[in-house]
Amino acid sequence: MIYAREGVDLDRALLASWVGAASALLRPLVDAIRRHVLAASKLHADDTPIPVLAPGNGKTKTARLWTYVRDDRPTGDTMPAAVWFAYTPDRKGIHPQTHLAKFEGVLQADAYAGFNALFEDGTIREAACWAHARRKFYDLDTARPTALTTEALRRIAELYVIEAEIRGQPPDERRQARQARAQPLLDDLERWLRTTLDTLSRKSDTATAILYALKLWPALLRYCDDGAIEINNSAAERALRGVAIGRRNYLFAGADSGGERAAAIYSLIGTAKLNGVDPEAWLRHVLTHIADHPVNRVNEFLPWNCNWPAAL
Repeated sequence: MIYAREGVDLDRALLASWVGAASALLRPLVDAIRRHVLAASKLHADDTPIPVLAPGNGKTKTARLWTYVRDDRPTGDTMPAAVWFAYTPDRKGIHPQTHLAKFEGVLQADAYAGFNALFEDGTIREAACWAHARRKFYDLDTARPTALTTEALRRIAELYVIEAEIRGQPPDERRQARQARAQPLLDDLERWLRTTLDTLSRKSDTATAILYALKLWPALLRYCDDGAIEINNSAAERALRGVAIGRRNYLFAGADSGGERAAAIYSLIGTAKLNGVDPEAWLRHVLTHIADHPVNRVNEFLPWNCNWPAAL
């Protein structure tokens, strides 16, 4: 549209080829971001659907974009934050298992069953998301508030008050505060949930919300024992907001290759934003210089290493 306003008519296929060429040129940089993200000891993960044109029949299929976020700034850590996106043509569990085959540490995610195989040998430890557990009660309370849903939300809100007060503190101090203040609240919450569940039909929506939390209880409590873990998976959900906005502005990716290019560009833009860097200015500098840059020094173009303002 920018070119069209200037009276320049460019074929859609030509524009797509430019994006493809830029994506190929930037691939080593995306790989560097992936290595940085997966070198973390804690990751946030999530996925979201993306429509992709299926070959041959003119219809779309539902593919996925997976996001993996490294961000330990809430613990006062100075290691740069970054996000890596991966595209897959479906939502099979083998995909995150492949993405994280060499990862060791804590994975904070929702209760998607495809992650379960990752936790079997203990190499990766599961940390569940209190925002997801809370949302079950919030949706019920919004539709038809009851004393039970309101009480559940009140109790969970107390946990978030503690988190707000200790944000930015070192992991050891966060762990001590959680064990002293949050753990008693969690113990009481578990007792209340189990007692309440006995009074409900297992087919009721409130019982379903309670069972969701109790099924994940050990993973929901893990943040109390490790100050590096967050109470929820908001880092991953924030990373996906750009994808959600994008879906409002395009109909679909034209092919699997388009989905892979989208994942690459989302990785670059998302990582730039996490580091307070203007994505457009940074990528302009990178695209101007990366073709002549030694590939074994591609890390010099990472947002936290690249002296791009001085080079413009």
